[in-house]
Amino acid sequence: MPDLQPCSMKTSSSSSCPPDGHWQFNTNVAFRSDGLLIARYHKQNLYHEESFDTPPELEIITFDTPFAGKFGLFICFDILFHDPAVVLVERGVRQLIFPTAWFNVLPLLDSVQFQQAFSLGANVSLLAANLRNDQYNMKGSGIYTPFFATYHHAWKGDPEEGRLLVARVPVLEPLEGNQSTAKEEEAGGGQPTSSVATDSRRCQKDSYDELPPPSYPTFVSKMSKDPFTFVLLNETEGNVKVCNGTFCCRLQYRWLLQDHKELYALGTFAGKHNSLIKYALQVCAVVRCAGLDQSSCGQVVEEAESKMDFLLEGNFDTKYVYPSILTSRMFLEQPESLERAADWRVTMKHSNMKGGLVTACLYGRIYQEDN
Repeated sequence: MPDLQPCSMKTSSSSSCPPDGHWQFNTNVAFRSDGLLIARYHKQNLYHEESFDTPPELEIITFDTPFAGKFGLFICFDILFHDPAVVLVERGVRQLIFPTAWFNVLPLLDSVQFQQAFSLGANVSLLAANLRNDQYNMKGSGIYTPFFATYHHAWKGDPEEGRLLVARVPVLEPLEGNQSTAKEEEAGGGQPTSSVATDSRRCQKDSYDELPPPSYPTFVSKMSKDPFTFVLLNETEGNVKVCNGTFCCRLQYRWLLQDHKELYALGTFAGKHNSLIKYALQVCAVVRCAGLDQSSCGQVVEEAESKMDFLLEGNFDTKYVYPSILTSRMFLEQPESLERAADWRVTMKHSNMKGGLVTACLYGRIYQEDN
């Protein structure tokens, strides 16, 4: 919602106060059960929102509840930046509310895909409410925890209408020392997706580390406007590596179901995202290509039949890495295990996929290198 606030008009050229003496902010509010307004947050990171102003100072807004402790607020494009989303997390806020008007950008930034990725990567619960607007491809909302997700992503031909999601979620306590290890268990005895994999779930990781993957020819293709370096996954099983400069991604994989009408590739990118608003990335991604020609790798794909067991790993220069597994028709799967090493290497393992693989991704953000 918009919030009109008066501001002091100064003669200084550096003043951000508009000529009419008012700021207008993109705003998220929270009300208590008796209707009292208890929190108001003004969006920090605007995305082509000419009607709104950036707040003159960063706002870190939280409110307390009697049932789950502290909640934090941010809006839409904020989720891709350090302030305020990561600031909230690093101050111990583990329940986050996220209204958004998110238009889906496959293969890496579908709404539910990145909502889940942020929840897993930040080890928080995220309540995400997206608009439903088919004209702008806005759809996909959910309730995400580090252990499970309850979400809805409309499909082609579905009525353009709202959907109420309800889930019972664990209360996440603040982590001591900003640790990233998930210790809580899902209500009902389910096992969490751990950020530290056990020895029995490491997919022969020791031997994987010791044996260098064979060399395969690489090629460059655009994905989400960025030039990714790819290697094709043409074998029944394999151990491949692809690098962009010093940043490298490794994939150990074995096909459970391989549709030979589908082409897959492992891609990597390190650099500034090629858009009007540039931000620094390191990305490892396994994607289904749109066709059987390598030039189609990185294009939009929504459905797939092929399934694989895999171990995906990247040697990141950041601790801020957001993992996701997106399958056919925009269904999510929870990684079997996630491991974060002291040197910021991140490993995601998954097996026994239920749906055909669209994208498996480790999305790293180098916040300090943003413009």
